[in-house]
Amino acid sequence: MKILEKIALIIYSNIVLILSIILCLLVFGWLDIGLVGDIITKLIVGEPSSKVILGVSAVFILLSIKCIFFDSTSKEQIKERQGVLLENESGKLMISKETIENLVNSVALNFQSAEDVTTRIELDKDNNVKVFINLIINEEAIIKDLSANLQARIKEKIKAATDLEVKEVNITVKKVAPKKQEDN
Repeated sequence: MKILEKIALIIYSNIVLILSIILCLLVFGWLDIGLVGDIITKLIVGEPSSKVILGVSAVFILLSIKCIFFDSTSKEQIKERQGVLLENESGKLMISKETIENLVNSVALNFQSAEDVTTRIELDKDNNVKVFINLIINEEAIIKDLSANLQARIKEKIKAATDLEVKEVNITVKKVAPKKQEDN
């Protein structure tokens, strides 16, 4: 959100808050409706205050129209949500976050001690990748070795497949699954 939109939202929120409090006071009978009517009449009828109110109202109308009909999401934010856009002299290639997540999941599930995996990908402005993995492992896994091997293999695989740099591979071991009993 741009600074002007933030300031307008703060002002707009305060005006709505004040109007809500006044309406509640009127409903409970703690404020005289005649007094409120007199104050509003003086504000609207007075020459300098009526122009200020008209200007503020016009600005709020325009801001409301902008918020209703126009999305404030920038093109960079949209691109960031979708994935990585790579360009060369032949054209463009969009690699989605989902593609990178699937790549990471396939690498992780190739390890025998990995039972289940969920992945989340973050991209920065320079198209560097941060990988966040939640892992369920079997009880025979050596967690330290598994995580070191998994981090190295994921970095290699993403670099080879997409030519993207992986800044971090963060692994969370969510659960150690008990050994499955084989039926005889």
